[in-house]
Amino acid sequence: MKKYKKSTWLTTLLFIYVTAMAIYFLPRNTQTGDLEKYLTVAASYLILALLWYVLRRKERLAAEREKDIEENSKKNKN
Repeated sequence: MKKYKKSTWLTTLLFIYVTAMAIYFLPRNTQTGDLEKYLTVAASYLILALLWYVLRRKERLAAEREKDIEENSKKNKN
């Protein structure tokens, strides 16, 4: 089984959740204006994009750190 990166599966699940909530609740909400509804959904997608970026960066830095530790341990053995 292929292991997916946390940045991929977490943001995908949240994207599906936000989209489903928007599809379900936006037509039923008569308290707020259309502009506010769409700005809220757009802000949610922007937050998801930022989350994806931060998690990808964190994964890349962890991989680099792991690589450096591995290289240093090889140097110390020699």
